[in-house]
Amino acid sequence: MTTISVRQAVMADLDALAALFDQYRQFQGQPGDLPAARAFLRERLDHGESVVFLCHDGTVPVGFAQLYPIFSSVSLTRVFILNDLFVAAAGRRQGVASRLLAAVESYAWSLGAARISLNVARENVSAQQLYERQGWEQDSKYFMYHRFPAAS
Repeated sequence: MTTISVRQAVMADLDALAALFDQYRQFQGQPGDLPAARAFLRERLDHGESVVFLCHDGTVPVGFAQLYPIFSSVSLTRVFILNDLFVAAAGRRQGVASRLLAAVESYAWSLGAARISLNVARENVSAQQLYERQGWEQDSKYFMYHRFPAAS
């Protein structure tokens, strides 16, 4: 019997985390690029720009969640963006995502965050259902807009 555990990732986890992050990016339609994934995560961790939680099934890394801190001027409090949550095929349907969400929430609330926000693809119905089961609410007040640089 294996044990599923979640903890905040540290620099020593970089290689395991980068492998999962590269799989996540491929799941999101990007080409695989392990060195770039590793470099990106290293920068975030080196500069304290994100907080990453890593989930293991026994000794096997099976998922991660990455939070980015921001602040709300209106509520004068900390807010987190749950930008990435990924469970590898070997860890699916084992409660990994739920445990990652619980770790993310515990961390954010311990720092007095006003909220955690995330975006989920409209076609990712299983993720939407998971978030709703965990008490997350779809925003009914605001639309999200993006502005991209002009094509060169």
